[in-house]
Amino acid sequence: MQTRTFGIMVAVAVLGTGVAQAQSALDEAVPRLSSNAPGALVVERILVKVNGDLMTQTDLEEAQIVALQNLPTRPQTDAELQRVMQELTPELFANTVDNMLLEQRGREMGFSLSDDQFDEIVDGIKVENDFDDEELVAALAQTEGMTLLTLREIMETQMLIAQVQNAEVRRSIVMTGTEAREYYDEHLDEFTTPATVTLREIVVATPEGTGPLATAGAERAAATAEAAHARVLAGEDFALVASEVSTAASKANGGQIGPINMTDLAEAVRARVEQLEVGDVGAVDQTAAGYQILKLEAMTPATPTEFEEIRASIVNSVAESREDKALNDYLAELREAAIIEWKDDALRQVYEAVVVARAATSGV
Repeated sequence: MQTRTFGIMVAVAVLGTGVAQAQSALDEAVPRLSSNAPGALVVERILVKVNGDLMTQTDLEEAQIVALQNLPTRPQTDAELQRVMQELTPELFANTVDNMLLEQRGREMGFSLSDDQFDEIVDGIKVENDFDDEELVAALAQTEGMTLLTLREIMETQMLIAQVQNAEVRRSIVMTGTEAREYYDEHLDEFTTPATVTLREIVVATPEGTGPLATAGAERAAATAEAAHARVLAGEDFALVASEVSTAASKANGGQIGPINMTDLAEAVRARVEQLEVGDVGAVDQTAAGYQILKLEAMTPATPTEFEEIRASIVNSVAESREDKALNDYLAELREAAIIEWKDDALRQVYEAVVVARAATSGV
């Protein structure tokens, strides 16, 4: 049970100092039977009441444990664990409250998990894991002491939430072919492979510092760059001149740079390249490092992906974004109609901050 201990340990810190304050401020508790001492009562801390249903500290800890178990890489130190949980828990906390609202709405709509549906789920788990009945019960017991009853409760909650979302949110999400095309046209840059260029350069570095020596060095560098420029304009091979004159690392490859995306070039360099045709040699340009001459060796123009190739992807992506917004709007309606009793104002602030952040990043 070390994992649960971790969950308890970080629960105070995960929502920041506000939760630490909330911990001491909780003025209500419900008794529950302790598994360690039959018949004994322990105090269970309530974080929030949602239409009379309770979210407890244990509910939050269980969400933390599941989140930790689902991480691709587990935290290796207490400090890393603390950091990860500080990042994850506000969202976990908000999700738990919102799921309570959705589950309650599902029960109002008459949804439930039938015996046949649960039996089908259990049979699927047994087949997938090659378990018999006893092996399944043993495996559940090793997962935070779960039983078939707790598994059913979890599956029913998930089903209720999914059914509400399907009935009340997803069915209203529609995107026509015309809308998909409009989105494609308005966001064409997102579906375009950037132009690529192959360049050659001659760089003549100038000395750092000021004073007579630096000035003289800069003048020599300018003269060297101008002489190299004249040579390539007269027809000498650019790569050969670069290998003889350039002070850049690219001289080892005849001054070649790329192929490289135009978007990856520095803005000043990109502006100069845009003035060149393939085969052109640019002027001698002074840069922070010295003097630079560019030649445009080759260019592949930007290529937009054809609409029909990505039509399904656009529909799915936009529908998902619209669904996020529709779900946020739907949850806002449920919150407005709900009676939510926060046991500490810091918890309310954490929840509302997550809600605001979601609203700011959802919708198309």
